[in-house]
Amino acid sequence: MAIRLSLLLPTALSLSIVSLEACSPDSATAGTPDATSDMPSEPGLPLTFVARGNTLPFTPISGSALCSPGGGAQQLVLPAGYVQTVDAIEGPGFLDQSDMNTVNETGPLKGRFLYRTHELTTGAGVSVTDLVTGSTTIVAQRSDWERFDGLVWTPWGTLLAGEEVLPSTLKDPTQPNAAGGHVYEIDPQTGTAVVRDAFGSRPHEGMRFDKDGNLYGISETGPGYIYKFVPAHRNDLSAGTLYALRIVNDQGDRTGFAEWVQLDPAAILINSVDEAAAKGATGYNRPEDVEIGTSTGDDNRGNHTLFVAVTGEDRVLAIDLKPSGGARGQVFVSDYVRDGLNAPSDFDFPDNLALDKAGNLYITEDPGGNSSTGKTIGDDVWFAPFNPSSSAHSQPIVRFLSITDCDAEPTGIYLSPTGKTLFIDVQHRGGSDPRDLSIAVQRFSNVQFLQSK
Repeated sequence: MAIRLSLLLPTALSLSIVSLEACSPDSATAGTPDATSDMPSEPGLPLTFVARGNTLPFTPISGSALCSPGGGAQQLVLPAGYVQTVDAIEGPGFLDQSDMNTVNETGPLKGRFLYRTHELTTGAGVSVTDLVTGSTTIVAQRSDWERFDGLVWTPWGTLLAGEEVLPSTLKDPTQPNAAGGHVYEIDPQTGTAVVRDAFGSRPHEGMRFDKDGNLYGISETGPGYIYKFVPAHRNDLSAGTLYALRIVNDQGDRTGFAEWVQLDPAAILINSVDEAAAKGATGYNRPEDVEIGTSTGDDNRGNHTLFVAVTGEDRVLAIDLKPSGGARGQVFVSDYVRDGLNAPSDFDFPDNLALDKAGNLYITEDPGGNSSTGKTIGDDVWFAPFNPSSSAHSQPIVRFLSITDCDAEPTGIYLSPTGKTLFIDVQHRGGSDPRDLSIAVQRFSNVQFLQSK
């Protein structure tokens, strides 16, 4: 993101990408690097720009990349006109198993600091890269934290990080009877963390706030459930009411009008998956990420559509939180993307989501496998174009990028507040250099000129 970074990845990934600042792996309070008045530079075009005579911002790539352990000189196969930059790499200050991303979405230095979770089975944590200085440090890490996955910037300027685990092996001392993972609210300056148990114990992943301050999430189980948390007081997650989605007028395969069924506040502290099932909530096979136009995107319809990736069913749901029709408080669920509807048969295991400012949705795949199991093509990131004629379904999706490492997966796609950069992590890489990468994808109007620099 900073213009000082090299625009293309070198063959050996040995470029001076960022100055990685040493930080003790046991430190939970390293915090955000000191800030100056400088802000990162994002050259190039907005990712939403559509050239005259075209209908999409880019020409889709023709197919999945042929992959190899560790990948090629370029970790990503991108459309013409796009470039990739490593903004951080696993090492001091950057833990293994990088996952979800966010920047500081509010404040005077909005967009300068890139935060990421690390999905370690023990000693999970959050790191941050200063996109001006290039330094990467640990914000927070604890020996009893497991598999940090979901990450979101709160409207009041803190971080929420969620454990994706059920059953949990390492117990939070304040919740020793909880069956699953927790969400922690972390001060990005000090690394101080507080468990937000009212959001429920379960395997967490995607989290997003709506315009009214309600927090949405999922349980990554099969069946898994979709949740809404209404705080007792806005901008305060210490208390509130947790609900789960229940279809009340099934129009086919768990779509149609739905309601939010209230869950028992004592039961959710132990296991909010079992409590959702007990209350008759509607189950889906491995819901993972959620997205809404209150982060850095815009659904171009008022930002009351919640998108949910259902990994085990090759579909992405759209939940209209304020539909026309239906009873008071009901929502409407549709198949926004699905095999046979507007996606090809090789659209597999959708995982992470990112919404741009034109209402287009980026979708990562996580089909699993690696070179040792005979995998020969890389995982993809798809692009679901905004559909001006329907909020229920996107236009037919196209392939945006593909990774070249058979052993890795793309994770944590996230668009910068300007809409000029798509951040993506390459997790659990293979080959001779298995260090995880954080990559920035940008778009230039004259790539050849910039490459010759």
